[in-house]
Amino acid sequence: MTSEVNLLPIEAVAPADNAAILALNNRHAQELSWLEAERLNFLLGQAFYTRRIGAVEAFIMTFDQDADYDSPNFLWLRQRYPRFVYVDRVVVDEAARGRGHARRFYEDLFEHARRAGHSVVTCEVNAEPPNPASDAFHIRLGFHEVGTAAIHGGKKTVRYFVRQILS
Repeated sequence: MTSEVNLLPIEAVAPADNAAILALNNRHAQELSWLEAERLNFLLGQAFYTRRIGAVEAFIMTFDQDADYDSPNFLWLRQRYPRFVYVDRVVVDEAARGRGHARRFYEDLFEHARRAGHSVVTCEVNAEPPNPASDAFHIRLGFHEVGTAAIHGGKKTVRYFVRQILS
C-alpha cells in the first residue's frame, strides 16, 4: 500500500528526461521493445500523454488515433476505433515497484483523456510470452479483452484490452 504523504509527483516528460527514459525503456526491451534515441525523440513528439515519476523511476507514453505511429498494435486498434488513447508503454524501475506508480499513471491518464474528450483507452498485453501480472492489473483497472494478434512474424502474441471512460 502506498503512503499518500511520500508519493512523488507525476510530471510531464521534458527533453532533459530523454536519456533516463531511454535507459529505463531499454532495460525492459523484452517487454517493451528496444528504442534508439532518435526513435524515442520521434515518438515523444507524436505522443498524446507522457509522464514520469521521480528522476524517471517510472514513465508512461500514450498516443491518440491521430499519431503518426507504425506499431502493429497501434494500427490494429486504429482499424477498430475511430477515437481512442493507446497506452504504448508503462515501465517502472525494479527498485520503485510496489509503490503504485502504474496505477497512478493510469488514473491520471483517464482524467487527462476524459478532459480531451476521449471515451476509450486501449492497451495490449503480451499473451506469448505470457504476462499474468499485467493481465490481472489491467482487469482490476476495468479493462476487458477485445482481440488478439500474432506480431513480429509470429514471435509474439498479444491481447488487446479496452476500457471505457465516462465523460
